[in-house]
Amino acid sequence: MTAQTNQRIDGKRLWDSLMTMAEIGATPKGGVRRLTLTDVDKRGRDRFRAACEAAGLAVRVDAIGNMFARRAGRDPSRQPVLFGSHLDSQPSGGKFDGALGVIAGLEVMRSLNDLGIVTEAPVELVNWTDEEGSRFGHSLMGSGVWAGVYGLDEAYGLADPDGVTVRTALDGIGYRGAEPAASFPADAYFELHIEQGPILEREGKTIGIVTGAQAQVWYDAVVTGVDSHAGTTPPSARKDALVAAARIVDLVDRMMRARGEDGRGTVGQMFVLPNSRNVIPGEVRFSVEFRHPDGAEVERLDAQFPREAGFIARDCGVKLALTKLFLVPAQQFDPACVDLVRQAAAKLGYPAREIVSGAGHDAVYVARSVPTAMIFTPCKDGLSHNELEEIQPGEAEAGCQVLFEAVLARANRAR
Repeated sequence: MTAQTNQRIDGKRLWDSLMTMAEIGATPKGGVRRLTLTDVDKRGRDRFRAACEAAGLAVRVDAIGNMFARRAGRDPSRQPVLFGSHLDSQPSGGKFDGALGVIAGLEVMRSLNDLGIVTEAPVELVNWTDEEGSRFGHSLMGSGVWAGVYGLDEAYGLADPDGVTVRTALDGIGYRGAEPAASFPADAYFELHIEQGPILEREGKTIGIVTGAQAQVWYDAVVTGVDSHAGTTPPSARKDALVAAARIVDLVDRMMRARGEDGRGTVGQMFVLPNSRNVIPGEVRFSVEFRHPDGAEVERLDAQFPREAGFIARDCGVKLALTKLFLVPAQQFDPACVDLVRQAAAKLGYPAREIVSGAGHDAVYVARSVPTAMIFTPCKDGLSHNELEEIQPGEAEAGCQVLFEAVLARANRAR
């Protein structure tokens, strides 16, 4: 099928902009390390702000550091159409996770300028603060505060492993803005993102029409035993926190696999104390998360896991403290916005399929306040949260073109 539009974004400019942003925090393996609210994050934010202002956009920053870049519409009384993603990364992240949605949004704005298009409604590009959660332990923080899921003071009080709080970090990079960190009336929100999974690539699809996102539950776990000498403490006297933690990790894996291919269970972070090779570990701190498309299944996991992990701790003679960070229900996206993505992919002749997001995205929280949809592009081997994460220039261009069509259609819809 031939693309039925002559309103094209500039694919080369998009790719060049992605590669330029990837220089900030670049790692030797080709990824990025732009941890949220660090000096490297500030450099990315500053470059984004400068590019937005050069495109004639009005940039403002709210109290949690979310950045909004607005292009006026013909009718200022209409609610804006929002679109965007995030620029922060995992500690060893890829250069497209999050950044694709922000830089593609910038390309949408530049293309509107190039084509001399004035939308009926204002359009607004967003860079959300701390989507990844890798520094302060709460993913989707900026969008969560904006949507009212977290209180601003609660977010300000979160601290990284070095004891630096969110508020201190925001002030340190100069991005604690004057705007209220709260949702405002908006007509819609669209987010372009790499799939972070293998489905689109396996099926030869160019576009994922995202209908919703999985439910998930996150915990912080602390196992406390007794530090003791590795050579002098017999089995009967040991209270080994790491052995108990390892058995709980195995429990997470078994619970995941019991739910088949839809199950997800991960321990991705662990700290062992005192971390000495001849001392039996006395404390282990680690993360636990479960995900599933069925919200009821996540609720069952949430009931089962603390109970069974507690039995393991008891049998090992140690103490277990579990803190539930959040339980996010399964989120369905707005049918009308999803249909705009579907129509755009068909209009452009891109092979597409409907898909449920296996990852959490800012769109999940934004959808609580604003009609929302997402667009996925493939990524090589489904690899993400990895420095080797890769997409092709044509895939980025296709995703951006679908975003352009969906945003334009929504911003110009009849009232």
